[in-house]
Amino acid sequence: MVFRIQPHVRLQEWVAEEHGFFDAEGLDHEFEPTSLAGATSASLPDGGAPPSVRSGALEDMAGGRSAQVSCACHWAVNAAASGHHGLMYGKAYSVCPSGIYVSPDSELREPRDLAGVEVGVGYHSGSHYSALQALESFLPRDAIRLGFVGLPFDRVRLLLDRRLAAVNAWGAGAYVLEQRGCVKLVDTTFVMGFFLSPGTERQDAERYFRALLRAQQEIDLEPQRYTHYWAREMPAELTALVDVRRFGPGERIVPQPYTKEMFERSHRWMQTWDLLDPAIAADSRYEDAVLA
Repeated sequence: MVFRIQPHVRLQEWVAEEHGFFDAEGLDHEFEPTSLAGATSASLPDGGAPPSVRSGALEDMAGGRSAQVSCACHWAVNAAASGHHGLMYGKAYSVCPSGIYVSPDSELREPRDLAGVEVGVGYHSGSHYSALQALESFLPRDAIRLGFVGLPFDRVRLLLDRRLAAVNAWGAGAYVLEQRGCVKLVDTTFVMGFFLSPGTERQDAERYFRALLRAQQEIDLEPQRYTHYWAREMPAELTALVDVRRFGPGERIVPQPYTKEMFERSHRWMQTWDLLDPAIAADSRYEDAVLA
């Protein structure tokens, strides 16, 4: 069976492909042309408040992904694996730079200024969970306001168009906002997890991760050599606004285990925000949800 890889708006997969690392591992693979992370709404209304979108990475995984391996924030992957929709890969994770941004002319200048201000995020996705985790260090929980406005690049457009006061953006989207002069009020860097769809062969997963870690070494050594790949998954009109050669390396793969303690600690935090179905939490075991 061909091993299907869902890209995640980062450099590692493309660097591994360029250097033949997947082929060297004997991995018969193909890439999905699109992913939730790199997608964009085709019907984002002009003017006015953006519509609320109550579906995100967690629902996408629960609905079934056709790729053998894909990614999302570790909270969503944790929840999806706990709900028996697939497995979380437990021998590596990644760390994704992220932040809450405001426009260059915004009157918001400090994290405390976000009290009662709606921050645009993606529902049950990294921007949702990481905004809560970062903001609770600065604000009472009842002062945190989130708006669920869809996909990652939608949030970038909405901030650039001054249709949102603040957004949580990561990866390429964050680099776009920085280059366009937007200001980061709060760093929201978070852990990404790897999601293995049901039926994924362990041997193929291990081949994929060995290739990905070789790609990470290449990026660590010469990040500027590979920044052109940022344009591969970005919408054309946003790519035209920036010079991707000025972007940083973005998400970094960490060859460390996602441990039982991390798994359970994440569960406990999600439960304090009512972000995890109590029935799923009660039935969840690290040993059943994580390929360790």
